[in-house]
Amino acid sequence: MAAVAVRSGPTQPPNSTVYVKNLEERIKIDDLKEALTEIFSEYGTVIDLVAKKNLKAKGQAFVVFEDVEAAERAIQEVQGFELFDKPMLLDFAKTQSDATVQSEGTEEEFELHKRRRLAEKERKQAHQAAEEQKKLKRPAAGTAPDAASSRPVKASRGAGLKSSNPGAGAVVPEEYLPPNKILFVQNLPEDYDVDGLTAIFGRFEGFREVRLVPGRKGIAFVEYEAEAGAISAKESTSGMGLGAESKPIKVVYQRQ
Repeated sequence: MAAVAVRSGPTQPPNSTVYVKNLEERIKIDDLKEALTEIFSEYGTVIDLVAKKNLKAKGQAFVVFEDVEAAERAIQEVQGFELFDKPMLLDFAKTQSDATVQSEGTEEEFELHKRRRLAEKERKQAHQAAEEQKKLKRPAAGTAPDAASSRPVKASRGAGLKSSNPGAGAVVPEEYLPPNKILFVQNLPEDYDVDGLTAIFGRFEGFREVRLVPGRKGIAFVEYEAEAGAISAKESTSGMGLGAESKPIKVVYQRQ
């Protein structure tokens, strides 16, 4: 490895997780993790190392040390060193890792940390979906809608996914809806009633009630006192198999 000039030091407060970026994206994940483990183990005990191959996470990794001092040493000494012919850029992670919270905190603190992380992830997805929706609504530069295109157009069958009017914005898909305290449950077996659903959803923090929809089978609304309970319930029950055929249920946040 060879060191290169680095413009600035860490921008985040010290913690035991090091964020590494500018990694070579063409290297296989297993090879990358092996190389990073060998390098960073020189500065302390590495309890976890996260590197993913999906598009948004490529070229990045998180190295979790047993203590903050080891992370500080690693950043000071490895900053700017080349790995696979690219200089590594290091900083402290913005948040604590799952491994750190699990090892240092209680089980309740760990569960709260996971719920907060999941909520933040879903908020980001909802924001991205909303931004995409705004792009669809913007008219092309230098064009003005004529009378014909401004008239309401009858929605095609399957409305709710996409309008037949090109000027209208697409509805945000259910899986990208932002968290809230009410869940919308679908694909329920016809024989499941309030008591049966309460037995499933009532074990999560802040449970309030289950509401069935008169005249509609297979759907229900589940309300919690706060988002935290709904997030935990959604994460644990989405895709759960119910009924004689173990048909998976669909659990999403209620559309606002």
